[in-house]
Amino acid sequence: MSHRPRDLSPEELRFIPQRPVRWMSPRTLTETAARLGLARLLGGYLDKREIFESRRQEVFAHDRDEELWIDYVADIGDGFDATYSIAHLMAQPDLEVGGRRLPRGSVLVMGGDEVYPAANWREYEHRMKGPYEAANPETEVSLYAIPGNHDWFDGLTAFGRQFIEGRRWGGYRTAQTRSYFALRLPHRWWLYAVDAQFDAHLDRPQLEYFKRAAGELQAGDQVILCVPQPSWVWTEDNPRSYDRIDHFIRDVVAEHEAEVPLILTGDRHHYAHYAQIGGSRHLVTAGGGGAYLSPTHNLPDELTAPRKTVSEPDAVQRRYRLTGTYPSRARSLRYAFGIFGRLPWLNKGFTVLMSAIMLIATVSILEGPGTFAAAAVVLLAAGVGFAHPGQGTRTLKHYVLGLAHGAAQVGLAWAGARVLRETPWEDFWPYVAYLPVAGLVGTWLVGLYLVVANRFGVNANELFAGLSIIDQKCFLRIRVARDGVTVFPIGLDRSGREWTADPDGASSDSWIKPVEPLSPRLIEEGFRVPDPGPGHDAVPRQRPFRRLVAQAEEWFNRSG
Repeated sequence: MSHRPRDLSPEELRFIPQRPVRWMSPRTLTETAARLGLARLLGGYLDKREIFESRRQEVFAHDRDEELWIDYVADIGDGFDATYSIAHLMAQPDLEVGGRRLPRGSVLVMGGDEVYPAANWREYEHRMKGPYEAANPETEVSLYAIPGNHDWFDGLTAFGRQFIEGRRWGGYRTAQTRSYFALRLPHRWWLYAVDAQFDAHLDRPQLEYFKRAAGELQAGDQVILCVPQPSWVWTEDNPRSYDRIDHFIRDVVAEHEAEVPLILTGDRHHYAHYAQIGGSRHLVTAGGGGAYLSPTHNLPDELTAPRKTVSEPDAVQRRYRLTGTYPSRARSLRYAFGIFGRLPWLNKGFTVLMSAIMLIATVSILEGPGTFAAAAVVLLAAGVGFAHPGQGTRTLKHYVLGLAHGAAQVGLAWAGARVLRETPWEDFWPYVAYLPVAGLVGTWLVGLYLVVANRFGVNANELFAGLSIIDQKCFLRIRVARDGVTVFPIGLDRSGREWTADPDGASSDSWIKPVEPLSPRLIEEGFRVPDPGPGHDAVPRQRPFRRLVAQAEEWFNRSG
């Protein structure tokens, strides 16, 4: 019998459960910005995909059975409570949700950002590998993963050690030898998962690999495409954001008269489902594997992807309508206003930083007009710099919002200078009393700016990073069968907070159990891809003889 922890000590677990990353702390902000900058600057020189190219990789076959269940999860390795809650649910033999019993997936696909805040072996060990091994210590599941932007921070070095060296941790077995892969699924379905390296480009060996894989496609085959980011959401600000996906579909898949009815992604830590208007394609974001929650109330009701541009005048535009979100838009908006309490409480270092900034600005104002003007220029510039455009380009709204935020901070420093100038106290005591008040009010101004800017689609990520919400997590359970693919989006309203070891459980049982049972539910009814339309049975009937003929034809075609 394999080792089972007797308690939750690191010595017994063989990993250290981690607290959620405090994204707005000065240290995390500085380190993440530095790592991201270096990774983007040197990414072309540190691209490990060129090394992986020498490792042969075929299409992985998972088409032996009549029915296949796949679990999809993304944005995983953050705090233990949220990460392990989802890992524990996926590891159970089955889940009863929406009046249905859904069996565990025999394949697990991780859709990017497998660790936070940055990729290194320690973070993978304690934030991702340890919790998943504890959740599934023995039952064999085939594991595949593509990297997200955080996995790319070290040029895929740590990612490669975890996922492409044939390792096995717990019941999860890895087999891929590159950072992308293709799976052959039952009934002429396929799954292609691409690595876009900071959404920059698909390298040449990767394209050649998928073109070889696509050589097995036949007219009418269906492909599930996994990508690292929901670039379709950004087409309003950046019309070319969806071009890479569109080119891949046209050049690799459509050339063989195959279809892509389902695209999956993570990166945004929520669930969002867009269905094509007058068509069969579904765009699904499911980044609820454990990282802080992302908003849904600022998502567009409808979008177009791709958009026609001067360089792509012949692009076939498709319209999509938002059909489901998790959390709901109303709950997402309510969460946003919690920033005034959670930002200073959870990120105390940020409040200290704002105290120091306000003190320097206030003293500069007291020194005279020259230093006052210099401090005002710095704060205004900082406000504009903070209002970054994300995936789009900087527009007028970014400058207006940034200047307004900077002006508010200047106003706070000016008010503080007036109070200090008229205070009869002597020496440094007024400044000691002023520091915490100015820091807290300055932090609240940042929170107010984030709430307002979020309404206009600016700094949405920073708003919810400061909230650090560990609830409203999700993953997808996908059934591949003769009648098509059915996607069951599973949500968890509240992550576990209290855990206990299970030393006497069976060897296949999770090492750690929640003290209070977790309560998963369907976010929306499982949807069929492609949609059979009204009046069709959930599982179409087929005469036995015709079914045998169809299976023989499928085997013959695959055998060449």
